Amino acid sequence: MTEYDPRLVAPTCLYLASKAEESTVQARLLVFYLKKIYSDEKHRYEIKDILEMEMKILEALNYYLVVFHPYRALSQLLQDAGMNDMSMTQLTWGLVNDTYKTDLILVHPPHLIALACIYIASVLREKDTTAWFEELRVDMNAVKNISMEILDFYENNRMVPEERIIAALDKVSGQSEKEQMVLVFVELEIQLCSLLGAKWGQLDELCQKKTREKKLDFNL
Repeated sequence: MTEYDPRLVAPTCLYLASKAEESTVQARLLVFYLKKIYSDEKHRYEIKDILEMEMKILEALNYYLVVFHPYRALSQLLQDAGMNDMSMTQLTWGLVNDTYKTDLILVHPPHLIALACIYIASVLREKDTTAWFEELRVDMNAVKNISMEILDFYENNRMVPEERIIAALDKVSGQSEKEQMVLVFVELEIQLCSLLGAKWGQLDELCQKKTREKKLDFNL
């Protein structure tokens, strides 16, 4: 798809994904905002352009749109581990949410993504999950690699100071109900990033300590 204009491919992917997830975004709405963002005639795409690109994307995907999400596996695994309290559920759910900002969901099985999020959360909450992980008999190298990718994502995206994010939120305060909902989700992101930021210095040390003490083959 690299031969096509990303200004058209990106909104078309959003359009197609919204249909696949039964949360349809109308093509005319996408075109409306595209015209607001790109004022030059060269990038003023119409509905027919979205629909034509949709078919090209479907062909590139071989018409396969099934994506299995980690949430069901996450709930089952937390219950199995006896860690389905509100604190762990919220933290692991937030971690899974953030994996959608990467390509992990398209590369790895959902249960491994869920396990990686549980491992990171257990380290942050200082919960001993060594015996539980050993009983699962899963590919711990795969879980390790996914965990590293998640941590790399936070490492690469924690450079924006919280003050700048709050300042941006202040600029759009007093907006519509839909925009207020967006603010709620952004504020939740800030809380998660703040938690990870506060724990960041301890994270690698805790992982290594658990590995040394419990002899778990999981060197994050």
